[in-house]
Amino acid sequence: MSAKETLQELMTKARSQPLVMRLVWVALMAEFVAGLVAARYTSSFIALGTFGLTLVPMFFARRFHIYIPRSFMAGIVLFIFATLFLGEVGDFYNRYWWWDIVLHGGSALGFGLVGFIAIFMLFQGDRYAAPPWAMGLFAFCFAMSIGALWEIFEYTMDQTFGTNMQKSGLQDTMWDLIVDAGGGLIGAVSGAIYVAFDRNTPFASLIRDFITRNKRLFGKYRSK
Repeated sequence: MSAKETLQELMTKARSQPLVMRLVWVALMAEFVAGLVAARYTSSFIALGTFGLTLVPMFFARRFHIYIPRSFMAGIVLFIFATLFLGEVGDFYNRYWWWDIVLHGGSALGFGLVGFIAIFMLFQGDRYAAPPWAMGLFAFCFAMSIGALWEIFEYTMDQTFGTNMQKSGLQDTMWDLIVDAGGGLIGAVSGAIYVAFDRNTPFASLIRDFITRNKRLFGKYRSK
């Protein structure tokens, strides 16, 4: 398939996405144009870059033939928008002290769920391949690893380019990791409870939707 055909398919899928995602795309394109008109080229660049990154999940899903639940897809797009655009262009990190905490907690929760789905996928959906607590532990460690790598990235950027991503240094780093641990724990425990009981636990519908729509990846999955 050519690049043009791939782009056309992505745009077709984009039109079927939740309204909140389309509003984010409209806002980014509006800022891109406004930035060019007002000679705010940095803002235009960030807006365009953010727009491109919000399309990555759809490209990933298409490339590997994986269905990503609409609510999770919307969450990814909103997170990218809140981090890069609102955080940097809107200066929300400095205007609202809780902005960074909310984003870290939300991302850690998401990575906890992703970690659980990844290990469940490796076991092909076999509930009895490993104890639920072991799957949950893997998911938690996965979320914490991503959080730690991000803190290393922030430190590297500050030391190399003189940025201020760490804000108050060690204090900022430790609070970020603490919030990451809380969010990752919620995501991991939700996955472990789902494996153990298959009930309407937190995020159970999201997990079930992903599994049932990607059956080829979970060949041994059986509901209780």
